Amino acid sequence: MTENGTADQQQPTPVQMKILGQFIRDLSFENVMAQKGGSGDTQPNIAVQVNMDAKKRPADKQYEVLVKLKIEANAKENDEQLFILELEYIGVFMIDGVQEDQLHPFLLIECPRMLFPFLRRIVSDVTRDGGFPPLNLDNIDFMKIYRDEIARRQAAKPEQKHDA
Repeated sequence: MTENGTADQQQPTPVQMKILGQFIRDLSFENVMAQKGGSGDTQPNIAVQVNMDAKKRPADKQYEVLVKLKIEANAKENDEQLFILELEYIGVFMIDGVQEDQLHPFLLIECPRMLFPFLRRIVSDVTRDGGFPPLNLDNIDFMKIYRDEIARRQAAKPEQKHDA
């Protein structure tokens, strides 16, 4: 504290995040049921796989965040495949004020949360246009996915041997 009672430390800069752009990098929808001559009027079991990645762009404070979805739908009564949807969606973000040790989780948790409403709409539109009822994805817990991946990586590391 200084004589006038103020702290010597600077106030942390507030976190700033701005979406500079977003786009579909790759999209694939295969209506397996139609190819086999069936109809999509059956109630499906849905399996959703989510992967994420982030990288720094050449421009200062800009990052590219990738969310990959793979959605497979199988008929409940006979487990026959109905459709496969694969989507790679990228958001370009300007991020400032995040400490270096917090940047990785910020990029893989907060940024995908910002992109999710757009992903949900694309999935809904594509499944509807593909001959099925629109699939409205449940919210995705990106924090849980991040924590599970960190735990998986730590468990996969070979144990260090220490000589006594």
